[in-house]
Amino acid sequence: MPSATATILMVEDEEDIAFLLRFILERSGYRVEHAEDGKQALERIALGASSSQVPALVLLDIMLPYHDGLEVLARLRAQPVWEDVPVLMLTAKAREADIVRALELGADDYVTKPFQPDELLARLRRFLRKR
Repeated sequence: MPSATATILMVEDEEDIAFLLRFILERSGYRVEHAEDGKQALERIALGASSSQVPALVLLDIMLPYHDGLEVLARLRAQPVWEDVPVLMLTAKAREADIVRALELGADDYVTKPFQPDELLARLRRFLRKR
């Protein structure tokens, strides 16, 4: 079971998926911060100037309003305090080119929608154990 302070930044614009993810994550003991689009995600990344404000993990969609998840990922990885934060892409984009691009930009894992909740949690826990 994760510590009560393990925070996950969820960047997801689909309301139903965000609701489901929050339910799954909070039921599993995680604290969830939600950014509804790329703009909010970039604002949150800028806010995390100190390591005490950086989440334990980022769950990031690719198809987002304002700034897509790949741009968010690239800008996140450009911030020294965020460089070691695991990023798990959770997206409907299943083409090999999208997966390769995300991994090359610094994503730690890639899960396509629809996803299996237990598999997603296992992948999250794998990264959080390392921290």
